[in-house]
Amino acid sequence: MKILLVDGTVLGSKTGAILVEIKKYIEKIDENFDMEILTFANYEHQIVDGRPFDQYNTGMQEMVTKLEQADGYIFATPIFQGSIPGVLKNAFDFLNPKALRYKPVSIVANGGTHQHHLVVENQFKPILDYFRALVTPNYVYTHADHFDENNMIIDPNVHERLQELARVFVKYCELSATLSKTPIDQHE
Repeated sequence: MKILLVDGTVLGSKTGAILVEIKKYIEKIDENFDMEILTFANYEHQIVDGRPFDQYNTGMQEMVTKLEQADGYIFATPIFQGSIPGVLKNAFDFLNPKALRYKPVSIVANGGTHQHHLVVENQFKPILDYFRALVTPNYVYTHADHFDENNMIIDPNVHERLQELARVFVKYCELSATLSKTPIDQHE
């Protein structure tokens, strides 16, 4: 099963640090996953503007193809100005509406205040619901106090929550493997 750990920003390193930890926890539970960290900062982003897909740069085409071909996702996002970054929303705008259907998804987010966790509930989950992704009920929200000066997670509670997120995500992967991705009316 191909799992994409998506660092959905071009700025900062906290979301990437969270993904590195989650990857370790998932590997402890099940080492058979094929996991890749997809870092948005490694791509030259172009805004979705309606042109044919083959007219976007090769980096965008590669990124979207990876997103559409993965079997499960951990999305990591910072919260900027009370919202997810534009590059993350733009990436979702590229995707086929069926690209995430019944695929497991977990969310981690990082923000400057404790209240910004509501962005996950009010903005991010509705986007994933539109795609009919299997969103785990638990997500992990962090803020600056949870990291040291090298952006390493120092809060033991955050580590516990990341371990629990990894455990639930693996169970959702097992569930997803048993679900048909084809709508019922198209079955023979």
